[in-house]
Amino acid sequence: MSTPARTADNTPVAAQRAAIQAEALRWLGTPYHHGADVLGAGVDCLMLLVRVYAAVGLIPPHTDPRPYAHQWHLHHSDELYLQGLERFARPLPAGAAPEVGDVALWRFGRAFSHAGLLVRLPGQAELQVLHALKDAREVTVQPLDSAHLAGRACRFFSLFDPESSASHQP
Repeated sequence: MSTPARTADNTPVAAQRAAIQAEALRWLGTPYHHGADVLGAGVDCLMLLVRVYAAVGLIPPHTDPRPYAHQWHLHHSDELYLQGLERFARPLPAGAAPEVGDVALWRFGRAFSHAGLLVRLPGQAELQVLHALKDAREVTVQPLDSAHLAGRACRFFSLFDPESSASHQP
């Protein structure tokens, strides 16, 4: 009988992934507000990731990438979002399937600048993305190939090491 994969703090990876999904689902319906991070009051896509991962203990609770300009991605090619994400997460290797709790990151404008958490809702076989979407005006769950995201370059990241299933520590 094999031992379940565990994170650096000895928590089973499956339990951590379930905790990420449970925390993320608490944010459903929270209004979109650039730079905000208050459950039920306002959040943007970046701060949603930060607050969910901090709440489950995968990143330091004081992590705060603000301030950042609202539309920097339309005018600059700097991969600021990508650089910040790579402090805590690793890109999934080619061919690796993303899992619940992983991050999907899309190119909007000139840079990768929109992300969401992968969730699997009860009764659904496919992963979906939970994200703070400006056009939806709130945190919502959508298929990964929804009209808003289809055709955009997308990369997947995980805070869990795909080879050893150990948590990536900053």
